[in-house]
Amino acid sequence: MAHFWQGLRSGDWLTRARARNYSLILLGLCALAIVSWIALSDGLVDRNGKPIGTDFSNVYAAGQLTWQGRPAEAYDPPMQHAAEKVTFGGREVPFYGWHYPPFFLLIAFLVAGLPYAFGLSIWLATSFAAYLAAMRAILPRPETALIAAAFPAVFVNIGHGQNGFLTAALIGSALHCLDRRPALSGIMIGLLAYKPQFGVLIPIALLAGGRWRTIAAAATTVACLVAVSFATLGEGVWHAFAQSATFTRTIVLEQGDTGWEKIQSIFSAVRMWGGDIQLAYAIQIALATALATSLAWLWRGDAAFELKAAALSVASLLATPYVLDYDLVVAAVAIAYFARLGLRRGFRDYEISVLAIAWLAPLLTRGVAQVTAIPLALLTLVTLYVLILRRAALDRADVTISAGKIAHA
Repeated sequence: MAHFWQGLRSGDWLTRARARNYSLILLGLCALAIVSWIALSDGLVDRNGKPIGTDFSNVYAAGQLTWQGRPAEAYDPPMQHAAEKVTFGGREVPFYGWHYPPFFLLIAFLVAGLPYAFGLSIWLATSFAAYLAAMRAILPRPETALIAAAFPAVFVNIGHGQNGFLTAALIGSALHCLDRRPALSGIMIGLLAYKPQFGVLIPIALLAGGRWRTIAAAATTVACLVAVSFATLGEGVWHAFAQSATFTRTIVLEQGDTGWEKIQSIFSAVRMWGGDIQLAYAIQIALATALATSLAWLWRGDAAFELKAAALSVASLLATPYVLDYDLVVAAVAIAYFARLGLRRGFRDYEISVLAIAWLAPLLTRGVAQVTAIPLALLTLVTLYVLILRRAALDRADVTISAGKIAHA
């Protein structure tokens, strides 16, 4: 047992060869599962009666409504569900709501111009390529692409036909470009407005760091997206979006229609444990406040940029009450930045093991929550965030000690 804890502390158990082999094994198993899932389906509907790509069906149906000149109907649940049924030849399929701002209808419009299977394939392939490119830019090492591709959140995202790849690519690329090309970084942050819940803490970090050009570019990008959507889709679609927010908040989030085990927030955990809505919001706000305060401290200080980037990535997931397991692809950004720092400066106690657990958590979190009501991903993200702050504090203490020694020399 002592040997186990020593290994966990040092992280020596995770060699490069093991990381590669574990990734290859998981990649192979998940690829086999995906191929079997598709092969056993009945056309575009799987054996459980769900569409292949599940959530992508709402994107495709919203795009079809946009092609027909009826984009506002995507925000009306009965109309949207009817369009989803039409996509699958009138078959009865589960309802997948459309909750995105109107400017994301452009993506829906593009993919809906193709047959469903092609649209889903191109959507996943292009966004996955963007995700891998961001990971390689952050951590340009031979093993990065393999480990990033085998990250379990990747397969959760593929199964849902979701946008976790795009979210991770935008956040990762924005952070990578922040120093080199601040305006481009701001544009990518502005594009992230398609999932506004993940951008709540980004302005705090940018303000604390004095990143004024990036802030201006992000604000301009959002303004342009809104203006273009008004010009192309009309004012009515924004009214429909605003009215649909009540449905999204009450049914999808507060009542847990999506499933508490799928939502990875502390809000969901409190509701899963029987807490009422007010308590859940209070705890979520308390956590978000603590995250905002610590991020401001970190980004104003002289901590390594890798720690700032990792902290912002993790905090973006923790701050929102509505984060699904496929959104955990964003955690890859934090893992890559933290690993980059550790490979450059060395790892401290438990850091390698916590990174490994964070990498594996998306594979287990939904099943563990269903059986035990333990929100594994949430606990892992909180642990990783605390570890990032701990590393920043320890690094700062080391600098202070070194400066003191030099002064007394």
